[in-house]
Amino acid sequence: MAENILQIENLITSFETEAGWLRAVDKVNFEVPKGETVGIVGESGCGKSVTAMSIVRLLPQPMGQILGGSIHFDGKELTKLDRKEMIDIRGNDIGVIFQEPMTALNPSHRIGKQISEVFLLHTNMSKKEAWEASIEILRKVKIPSPERRVGEYPHQLSGGMRQRVVIAMALACNPKLLIADEPTTALDVTVQAQIIDLIEELQRDIGMSVILITHDLGVIAQACDHVVVMYAGRVVEKAPVKELFANPQHAYTKGLLASIPTLDTPRKSELNTIPGNVASIHDFVKGCRFCQRLDVPVDELTERPEFREISSGHWVEICPRCFEV
Repeated sequence: MAENILQIENLITSFETEAGWLRAVDKVNFEVPKGETVGIVGESGCGKSVTAMSIVRLLPQPMGQILGGSIHFDGKELTKLDRKEMIDIRGNDIGVIFQEPMTALNPSHRIGKQISEVFLLHTNMSKKEAWEASIEILRKVKIPSPERRVGEYPHQLSGGMRQRVVIAMALACNPKLLIADEPTTALDVTVQAQIIDLIEELQRDIGMSVILITHDLGVIAQACDHVVVMYAGRVVEKAPVKELFANPQHAYTKGLLASIPTLDTPRKSELNTIPGNVASIHDFVKGCRFCQRLDVPVDELTERPEFREISSGHWVEICPRCFEV
């Protein structure tokens, strides 16, 4: 088995509100093997992005806090590092592609200046060398005429081009781990495919590991080696990608897969949906939260189901109502 570049154990991330501390990430466990891609999938609000921002310690301050657990990255315990040590890791050892390329770039600065900042922060390059390196990284992510593009502003680029710039910034220092938080959001299907292909190609060139956050199971099937399924702040199932698609075990995972239309789906037919709605974070129960969605009485959901390995690498939250052998 491949050695892990990242190991997350019992991660608890909470936000302080007038109602007290609310857990957005509730004892999450997963690992990222070196050189491989792990997809995190789930509905909006399930905790995917909060988990990612916990890894790089970019939670909203002072409300967001890691209150428990371990984030072990390349021999370092990230939860114990101070601010300066984390700045050295972010952008250098861990690259991040943030959601929404339209807002991830500063509209008042030229593209070259924004990319150059990465090199100036993490290397000993001069401003001229950083500018030249910015041109080269734009060429690497296949932006045409990079010598001209470095002098342009974000509004002068298309959505797909801006996403490539964000990818260039994330990969400028050849990181060991790339966190791609819904990198194809707001892009058309053709550009989506190009962006995923680009990330895969750059991954092969650099040898980095990737965490790919998405709600698109098609992207997961195409690009990932392993899948982590999250629901209401918890991991309910994780497995190698082929195993998960061939043998889903948790009711929520089955519901996600059943909702995907296929080529055999009749035209204009009603698509499958998962009944009910995700409970508010204020109302999360200690027991199975998917059962809470299915209107199981709250007084029956007082104990968290065991998270158990049912076959090699395949882990499931064992709720009697949601899990079938």
